[in-house]
Amino acid sequence: MARAIWNGLVGFGLVQIPMGLYSAEAPNELDLTLLDKRDFSPVGYERVNKKTGKEVKWDDIVKGYEHKQGKFVVLTDNDFEEANVEATRQMDILAFVDFSEIDPRYFDRPYYLAPQKAGKKAYVLLRETLRKTGKAGIGKVVIRTRQHLAAVIPHEKALILMVLRFADELRQESELDLPDGNLKKLGISPKEAAMAEKLVLDMAESFKPEKYEDDYRRDLMKLIQKKAKAGEVNTVPERAAKKRRAETGAKVIDLAALLAESVGGKKRGAHAKATPRKRARAEPHRKSA
Repeated sequence: MARAIWNGLVGFGLVQIPMGLYSAEAPNELDLTLLDKRDFSPVGYERVNKKTGKEVKWDDIVKGYEHKQGKFVVLTDNDFEEANVEATRQMDILAFVDFSEIDPRYFDRPYYLAPQKAGKKAYVLLRETLRKTGKAGIGKVVIRTRQHLAAVIPHEKALILMVLRFADELRQESELDLPDGNLKKLGISPKEAAMAEKLVLDMAESFKPEKYEDDYRRDLMKLIQKKAKAGEVNTVPERAAKKRRAETGAKVIDLAALLAESVGGKKRGAHAKATPRKRARAEPHRKSA
C-alpha cells in the first residue's frame, strides 16, 4: 500500500473531505552509486561541519534560517506546522475554472487524492461534479514545508491534485528574442504554410501515452548489461573519443522541399506493413557506419 505524504481536508464551500495525498509518479531513474575509483567503495553524501571539517551525526542536525550574517533562527518540525496550522492541514478550493484554461506552463507534478473512510461519499460527489462540469478546483496546499498552487481534477475513479507553479515562478517570454507571427515578413510562402498544415493534420492522432517509452533509459540499461556480461566490472573505462556533433551553424534551408518530402514520406509510411520500430525488431541489428 502506498504511503500518504500528506493527510488533511479538501474543502469546497462547507463540504470538508478527509483525504490522503499520494505520489502519482513511478520511480524511473537509474539508481547509480557514487564510487571511489581507487577501490570502488561507495561514497556517501558526507555531513561535514564546514568549520571543523568533522562529520556531523543526524541527531545533531537542525534546520535554520540565516536572519543576519552568522545568526540563524532554528526551526523544528513543529514550527513548520504551527506557523499556519490550518494551511498545513487543509486545502480550501477557492475557485472552479475550466481545466482547458490552465496554461500548460503552470503544470508541475501530479498526485493522487484518495478518500479516508469518512470521506468516500463527498469524494465521489466532488469527482463526478467536476467531471460533469469540466471544471478544476483551484486552491493552495502546503506539502512538507512549502505552499503550492494546485488544481483538483477528476481522472477515471481518482481525483488528481496537480501541483501548479505560481505566476512569479515563470520567466516571461519578453525576456527572449522571439519572432512574431508575420509569415510574410519571415519569408514563409503560402505554399509552405499549407504544406506544414497538411503535414500536421496527416500526423494527427489521439494521444496514447502508453505508445511512447523512454528509449534512452532502455538503451542505457542495455549498455550496462552488455558491459557487465563482458566482464567490465570494477574497472574505469578509458575515455573514448567524442563523436563530433552535427554542425548547427546558420545554413540556407529549402523549407518547401523538406515539407514536400515529409508529406510524401508520411503518405508512403501510412501504407507500410510494419512500423519502423517493428521492422527494427524484426531485422538483425546493424552497426552504424
